[in-house]
Amino acid sequence: MGTDLFARLFSLQGKTALISGGYKGIGRLFAETYAEAGANVAIVARNLEGCTQAAGEISGKFGVKAIGKSMDVRNTEIVNRVVREVLDEFGRIDILVNSAGVNGSEKPVLKMSDDDMDDVMNVDFRGVFVVSRAVAGHMVERKSGRIINVSSILGKIAARNMAGYCASKAAVIQLTKVMALELIRDNIQVNALCPGYFLTELNRAFFESETAKSMVKRMIPINRVGALDELRSTALYLATCPAFLTGAEIYVDGGHTVT
Repeated sequence: MGTDLFARLFSLQGKTALISGGYKGIGRLFAETYAEAGANVAIVARNLEGCTQAAGEISGKFGVKAIGKSMDVRNTEIVNRVVREVLDEFGRIDILVNSAGVNGSEKPVLKMSDDDMDDVMNVDFRGVFVVSRAVAGHMVERKSGRIINVSSILGKIAARNMAGYCASKAAVIQLTKVMALELIRDNIQVNALCPGYFLTELNRAFFESETAKSMVKRMIPINRVGALDELRSTALYLATCPAFLTGAEIYVDGGHTVT
């Protein structure tokens, strides 16, 4: 009975997911989770080698069709072309995950240049808008779809020297809500995942430092950073959620934002 319940509620057999920034970190977590649930996946990012390698590994491990393509979310023409290519390859895009992102320059506001701000906003906010617009048109035609925007706890709380990142992630949350309102009549659910601090290969050295350990104890009630596997169930739920869940901000942060 348990297997039947899982298949009825959480199976992604026959679905296709497009995941920006999907070859590493949280994006890779989404790609692997959806592939394990039966979905075919298209992994896109600027790094073509990383995308194709991840696609090959995922296809070999889970037995689904996976492709990797180079896509710069800052470039509307490239985004539109790659989305068309994915549609030509799979015939459909059921799930879009906007997880491509950069941290931006870590400077005080008074020392930030225009380029510093533009660099992070163009990827972390405008990129979500451009990719969502390209994919949502197809979803509207099919009257079905799930869009998951990866924001951050820093879209809700502030951090010194992270003005661009905080502003972009807050903007993603608001964009999510507007899109949810506009697309709900077309049976498209749009939600935002707002992770706290999770351990990745890129930040491992920092979080193993004494400075980081002290910060974690002071700021995160669970007294540790998250493991990426702890996002799997949320990622799967957001891809299969009922139509009644839309415009939500889902915080997975060890209690960070409730302190």
